[in-house]
Amino acid sequence: MQVLRQLSNVRDPNLLVGTATGDDAGVYRISRNRAIVQTVDFFTPIVDDPFAYGQIAAANALSDIYAMGARPFTALNLMAIPSEVVLPNVVRAILRGGAAKAREAGCIIVGGHTIQNPEPVYGLSVLGMVSPRRMITNAAAKPGDLLVLTKPLGTGIATTGIKRATASAPLARKASALMRRLNTVGAELGERGLVRAATDVTGFGLLGHLGSICRASNAGAEIFADRVPVISKEVFQLIGQGCIPGGSRENLNNANNFVEWDSVNDAQKALLTDAQTSGGLLLCVRQDRLSAVLEILKQFRTPCAVVVGRIIRSIKLRIRVTR
Repeated sequence: MQVLRQLSNVRDPNLLVGTATGDDAGVYRISRNRAIVQTVDFFTPIVDDPFAYGQIAAANALSDIYAMGARPFTALNLMAIPSEVVLPNVVRAILRGGAAKAREAGCIIVGGHTIQNPEPVYGLSVLGMVSPRRMITNAAAKPGDLLVLTKPLGTGIATTGIKRATASAPLARKASALMRRLNTVGAELGERGLVRAATDVTGFGLLGHLGSICRASNAGAEIFADRVPVISKEVFQLIGQGCIPGGSRENLNNANNFVEWDSVNDAQKALLTDAQTSGGLLLCVRQDRLSAVLEILKQFRTPCAVVVGRIIRSIKLRIRVTR
């Protein structure tokens, strides 16, 4: 994201969302009522099961499309494999996992590209479609909007615990199932015009992605740390053992530049900046639309539907975290 901000902005009246606001995907208008939404994401394995890894990587890439209020329609596989180490049946399992999740999303994988690499990498490049009048961006939040989170936090810490063999089997199963969940509800909310702004919570953590919303919307925010849901209390035990991924530590260092911590303990700081994989949506919702949004989240059986904070007036990027 830091690199993208340094690139010169492309000037095209049909480019509705580019790199300037650090949003989840690019949006390009192709007609009055249609725009293409484009994204790409991939990463190294975070679980041992290759089929589950494929599902998680695909769900993570598809999430960018849903965060924009769009629906995916085609995708390309992106894969890097050390063929002398990873057997063909493992490669097939990864691709089957990705294909299964794409089918669930109503998205067709039309091809892809594979290269040799010392470490396995898999993900998708995805195209979606949205109405320019109904797309959701990270740049339209207003003071008074409530912040609603649709998945609990802690996947970065949990997967680090899995890699170190310190996470329990129940936590590993719960984290894997959570990361495989699609954020389909984003498209529904966008089509109904119920959400003012949104983002998905992934590698920069909750506060990092909320910071992008605040920066793009020229606003600030307040987060109520005690309300933020966590996958399991075991996550806090892992934090106490120092089981925090490097990316999450970097997120915390960056957050300290714009976050005001008010009586928040170190474990909560670690959770709020934990680098998520295939995390939930963070929705900016007008108070008078909260009931309608929560009802739709209930219908879609999102893992959680919790008001964790609000957007506030601020002349600079500022997030206040209170208990």
